[in-house]
Amino acid sequence: MDTIFYIASKLLSFAFSPIIWIFSLLIITTFTKNAKRKKYLLIATISIFYLLSNSFLADEAMRWWEMPPVKLEKLNTSYDYVVILGGMMSYYDSNTNQIGMNRSIDRLLQGIKLQKKGKAKKILISGGDGSLLKSIGKEAEIIKTYLQDIGLDDDCIKIESNSQNTYENAKYSAQILRNDSAKTVLLVTSAFHMRRALACFHKQGIYPDYYPAERYSGKRKYIFDHLLIPDLQAIEKWDKLIHEWVGYLMYKIMGYA
Repeated sequence: MDTIFYIASKLLSFAFSPIIWIFSLLIITTFTKNAKRKKYLLIATISIFYLLSNSFLADEAMRWWEMPPVKLEKLNTSYDYVVILGGMMSYYDSNTNQIGMNRSIDRLLQGIKLQKKGKAKKILISGGDGSLLKSIGKEAEIIKTYLQDIGLDDDCIKIESNSQNTYENAKYSAQILRNDSAKTVLLVTSAFHMRRALACFHKQGIYPDYYPAERYSGKRKYIFDHLLIPDLQAIEKWDKLIHEWVGYLMYKIMGYA
């Protein structure tokens, strides 16, 4: 069942991508022979593209969904573990040992900072190969090797490298935390992903505090280009957000969160 869900979730991510919607509308518009229908479809396509490429609207949607930031000073305890969720790699070149990091690498940076600031005794990195064709590699293992290469003390680092999605992040991490009798846990993942991640950990009987990373919604900007000029990065934000909404709903239906 988990394998079927994993494949289905990847296909749903494709189906709910805003770029796919816009592209599909363009294809339909191109091959529509009825002039009146073609006109309405073209207007609809342009309108959807403009709304989804509006940076202000995308930021407001992200601001509504993202978990709010947490000040470092507000974390008054030293946690047994800071758990960092994967999804930070785009590729791994085994010939050169070079890692292609994406924007979610902020999860790792924030997690390391928390441990170095004395806010957590140990780091647990959770992440296997989440790609459909298993083309990246076991992320947690690769990241740990990278941290060793740059001189970080690996005595404080544990990894879980079998998970393929957020549900499995929580499932396998919970096993390690229970085996190590961890009492206090701090969860680090992207701000837009935190709601689903927390729900998955709660389902596993783990109730961590949280520290959001990789925030997309910053200060509100009332400037001309941000308010009115189309921006492809706004479509990327909607893509992440819609993917997260669909994922959250599916996890609730499946009982994973």
